[in-house]
Amino acid sequence: MTPAPGARRALATNARVLAALLTGAAFVPFLAAADAGPGARVATVRVDAREASRGILKAHLSLPVAPGALTLVYPKWLPGRHGPAGPITSLALPSLTANRQPLAWRRDAVDPYAIHLDVPAGVDAVEADLEVLTVAAPDGIVQGLETPRSATEALAIVEWNQLVLYPAGPPTDELRFQASIVLPAGWQYATALTRAGSGDGAVEFEPTSLTTLVDSTLLAGRYFRSIPLGGSPAVELKIAADRPVALSMAAAEEQHFRDLVAEASALFGATHYRRYQFLWALTDQIMPDGLEHHESSDNRSPLRALLDDDIRRAEANLLPHEYTHSWNGKFRRPAGLATPDYQAPMQDELLWVYEGLTEYLGDVLAARSGLLTVEEFRDELARLAAQMDVHHRREWRSLEDTTIAAPLLYTQDRHWAARLRRQDDFYQESALRWLEADAIIRRESHGQRSLDDFCRRFFGAPSTGPEVRRYDFEAIVAALEAVQPHDWRGFWRERLATIHVGAPLGGLDASGWRLSYGAGPNAMHAAHEAEDREWNLQYSLGATLGAEDGLLTDIVPGSPLDAAGAAPGSHLVAVNGRKWSKESLRDVLAHPQAEGEILALLVEKDGEYRTLELRYADGERIPTLTRTAGEDLLSAIARPRRVVPPAARAH
Repeated sequence: MTPAPGARRALATNARVLAALLTGAAFVPFLAAADAGPGARVATVRVDAREASRGILKAHLSLPVAPGALTLVYPKWLPGRHGPAGPITSLALPSLTANRQPLAWRRDAVDPYAIHLDVPAGVDAVEADLEVLTVAAPDGIVQGLETPRSATEALAIVEWNQLVLYPAGPPTDELRFQASIVLPAGWQYATALTRAGSGDGAVEFEPTSLTTLVDSTLLAGRYFRSIPLGGSPAVELKIAADRPVALSMAAAEEQHFRDLVAEASALFGATHYRRYQFLWALTDQIMPDGLEHHESSDNRSPLRALLDDDIRRAEANLLPHEYTHSWNGKFRRPAGLATPDYQAPMQDELLWVYEGLTEYLGDVLAARSGLLTVEEFRDELARLAAQMDVHHRREWRSLEDTTIAAPLLYTQDRHWAARLRRQDDFYQESALRWLEADAIIRRESHGQRSLDDFCRRFFGAPSTGPEVRRYDFEAIVAALEAVQPHDWRGFWRERLATIHVGAPLGGLDASGWRLSYGAGPNAMHAAHEAEDREWNLQYSLGATLGAEDGLLTDIVPGSPLDAAGAAPGSHLVAVNGRKWSKESLRDVLAHPQAEGEILALLVEKDGEYRTLELRYADGERIPTLTRTAGEDLLSAIARPRRVVPPAARAH
């Protein structure tokens, strides 16, 4: 069967990608379109963000075309989202015209992200008008293919993938787009795109590839602050907040972020960006999140992330995590995630490297830069291990399966996560496995080498501009073997594919620490409780509990609440006949029931009340790490690699 013209172009593209994979050639997408000759045709996208606070973003596109059949597509498989997360259900219109005459279009019968139209003779450009509409759900949770809320009355986050259509067939590296945006009066902005000027009320950017455009989120806001963080190339922190007071940052905290840049440079030994910007939105109206880009990162935290110590701790690894992705995920990228466009399905089986190693290194860099203390670094590892300890479905689902199923797991509800799904805990489990690998390298090299050496070898020199170098499982094994001979293939195969019962504690054990539970304290456990506005009783009664509304979520299998028949979605009403409050339940747990005594919890679900009778004689159990024999590797891992002279700190 002879494929259609668009399909032939796609096959040719895939052939070029496959050839690069087979030869190990570097893949350099960011500069290809920008370096195209002066005769290359450029698409334009003009975004109107003046109604962003209402949940409305408008875009007008002009797309170079040739007469004949044309298929336009809306980005579907999104980098960093690891799945078909393009918010197609929030896309209003499009309205298509050519020479000011409307064009009829029809949606593809199989792929709803594609539309077909016929371009009349004599037409060399199609105009498209789009709207992206966002309405936050009451709980802030986004389901399905909705657009998450990305703007408030004082700030907006513009993701270009939501606002473009592009022709099917050519790789996105070969498509040239010039973007411009109209912002609310008086607002400032930041983006990795290069400004070309302004005109007609819009900020204009230089033409670039569609790949680079989508990789360059824009942050804008009424209250804005820029903080230079040093580095070579230069790194800046760009903050927009809902209120001016939220922009306040202590001098010591500013220094921690400067040290983050220095520590990342010391860890990797090279950079792969022309400049870098942390884009940080501080608001309680948008869900906390982070999304990596090559020369920037899209970070979203609660309003008081710089003012409240608990929230600051809970968010401490966000920027280090996303910054690490500039090396791990953007520069070095799993072959299955280095797709030629946004319609080709991604293969996620190497997310244990892409996200798991990044999770580990994010915590390490947070500690080395001072964003977390060494004690808080240990508390965070205890928290991660305890989360794995209660995810009983590790009894049937391997770590490898969670990576492959990532497109499903990212959007699942938290209810029954411990019982059924494991959700996206390839972040946490893989981080603990990389700690184990780090400990093995340190032990078998007698302290001469560590995972730092792997990072420098695999992600480091020479420094480059933005480019993509693909890797596969064997490349990871080879790089580890070059750092420290070991059966790394067997190590990872066993840990990825084998079913494991209980938390993966080999790394902690080898580091001189043991997971235990007690009355506390654990600063990171408390910090995440405060940020999430919940009480984590998974390790005692067996559920998380809304700190204000008493909502029970994620019942742990085999726990007292599970044995008593508790269901997610129930609200706690009373404890032992008295109106529920966090303090009253904490008092009960602080004075355990006598042997055989019943703990009675009155709950409401679906308008009906019932009493749950629990037999629980222990107190509140909070995860912590207890020192064991042997060298304290965690302190060594958290130790800064670059000591900044006091004179430099003064600037």
